[in-house]
Amino acid sequence: MRRPRRGAALAAVALFWAGALPGAIEPRDFPTAEQDALYHELIEELRCLVCQNQNLAESNAPLAKDLRDEIAAMVTAGKGREEVVAFLVARYGDFVLYRPPLRPDTWLLWAGPFVLLVAGIGALALVLRRRSTAAGAPAPDPGSLERARALLRGSAPDTTEGGPR
Repeated sequence: MRRPRRGAALAAVALFWAGALPGAIEPRDFPTAEQDALYHELIEELRCLVCQNQNLAESNAPLAKDLRDEIAAMVTAGKGREEVVAFLVARYGDFVLYRPPLRPDTWLLWAGPFVLLVAGIGALALVLRRRSTAAGAPAPDPGSLERARALLRGSAPDTTEGGPR
């Protein structure tokens, strides 16, 4: 009798998870295949403003759904790729783009990773240089070696002024 209960429990869990899986892209009917391709290209390329690490196609956020609806309406109305992107950038800024344009106000976004890479390589070179100079320290003079051996034997020579105390 345990087997049917276990099977029912597994079926319930499977149905729960199937219902919880994201179904982000709603099926859409466009008049032409070019419009359908443009719509899918745009929602794959534009960033969800809520999730930030997902595009509009992957996101389940309500704002992403609204943006998909807006893009679908614009594409159905005959707007081109540039018009749709320009509208969204004007409304939400360059953040909606995964690849922001190279302009004076975005150069840090493009150059930042390279600057950090060069700084990391410089820091690594500095650490390695310091480590190699510390490893190549000059050898001690023979007099200090003899004093150290005498200390280890327990018969330290008298090197103080005024003799033993």
